Amino acid sequence: MERQSLKSVILRSAGYDVVQKVLEIEFTSGQVYRFSSVPEKTWKGLMQSPEAGKYFSEKIRPKFRSRLVGA
Repeated sequence: MERQSLKSVILRSAGYDVVQKVLEIEFTSGQVYRFSSVPEKTWKGLMQSPEAGKYFSEKIRPKFRSRLVGA
């Protein structure tokens, strides 16, 4: 999955698979997580947010299942 860079203290990049509704987040630590069943509007909200880290912490992390896929 191709990821786009983010300007954030905690997030390095994010990518989205519109067919599978999977959001992939790379943290500045190097860890990569995939979040399942994420609506496209949530992905767009993350990418358009002036505070991507805050958006992630409030709208994504507590609401969607995730799994570690890389470090």
